[in-house]
Amino acid sequence: MVDINGAAAEEVAQALPTSSIAIAADVAVEADVDRYMREAVDAFGRVDLHHLNAGIFGKFANLPDVEVDDFDRVMNVNVRGQFLGLRGAFRQFAEQHTVGNVAITASIASLTGSADLLAYHTSKHGVLGLVHGGAVYGGPLGIRVNAVAPGIVPTELFAAAASSSGGKNDMERRASTTPLRRAGTVEEIAGVVAFLLSEDSAYVTGQVIAADGGASIVNTVRPSGGAGAWSTDSVDSSIYGDAMQEVIK
Repeated sequence: MVDINGAAAEEVAQALPTSSIAIAADVAVEADVDRYMREAVDAFGRVDLHHLNAGIFGKFANLPDVEVDDFDRVMNVNVRGQFLGLRGAFRQFAEQHTVGNVAITASIASLTGSADLLAYHTSKHGVLGLVHGGAVYGGPLGIRVNAVAPGIVPTELFAAAASSSGGKNDMERRASTTPLRRAGTVEEIAGVVAFLLSEDSAYVTGQVIAADGGASIVNTVRPSGGAGAWSTDSVDSSIYGDAMQEVIK
């Protein structure tokens, strides 16, 4: 278990029924990634399976207001961190002279676009490049790389935006528009990751499995997809304000 919050990682490690260790590390720092890989090998002898799960969402800002520092911070964790972890896994597999398996947490944001969370959406699109490139390179070596793309799953990722529209406070309502009409659970996402890291998916590589209640397949302009079920005026006014009225005129 690796997290920049060492105490949180330790809490999770202690709760697991198997032998586990917790490591405080910043996934966006090369030396930290090298260190957590070494500590894993020291504790368990080798690394066979690697789940790259770290991610942050950044600030809820409209495109013209996105700050470079915030954009860079999101990209550092969500793309650089995933790259370093993927590279670290490949290097360790090579050192061991073994095959291996990597699962990366992508997002429904990897498959679609949005007017907000630009840095987050951009980073999650970038994750797909790592999955595809890693799978093509790893295939001849017997190394598989896949991703899970969660939809709305109420976790602490959006806790800091609990009062924001599109944050944690309205997750259940937004999830009610998916074909399954509900939000997902962490256990359901973990089940997909477990499948991707298991031999049950032995002939699967370079794939992104959407675990989103069907959200990514919906045709939103058809009645069954929710067309007309919400007011675009209220959404547009909160994003564009008076600028939209000027465009309409």
